[in-house]
Amino acid sequence: MIKLQIIGNLGKDCIVKEVNGKNVINFSVAHTERYKDSQGNQKERTTWVECAYWTDRTAVAQYLTKGRTVYAEGSPEADAYSNKEGQPAATLRMRVQNVQLLSNNSGNEGATPSYSNAGSTSVSSNPVNAPAEMSTTAGDDGLPF
Repeated sequence: MIKLQIIGNLGKDCIVKEVNGKNVINFSVAHTERYKDSQGNQKERTTWVECAYWTDRTAVAQYLTKGRTVYAEGSPEADAYSNKEGQPAATLRMRVQNVQLLSNNSGNEGATPSYSNAGSTSVSSNPVNAPAEMSTTAGDDGLPF
């Protein structure tokens, strides 16, 4: 198994769908890396990961909003295609197995709800160190993007 882990910000509010009687939460996570090039110029590169979280518990969707910082891990998938200009491009996708809410939209690291597929809900005053793990349920093998 290949495992992908990402910490980043949601680019837009999540979308909850029902596919073949199962719930899936779709969201996009952006991670921006800042570095200096060989001439010493400051550069930045953003990587987007399209995420699909198959779960029976969709209550977490209300917290997966634009700007929220999250940690997500799961199985990666890459797709190559041609963009509108005919240039080669690729999409990085992840079938999410675990997700943690790290901050609210304002960046305040205050109390953050944690959800679990086991049905428990708790509130953590330190969301970075208190995981809100949610395992996927058995679902379709494809990602609904």
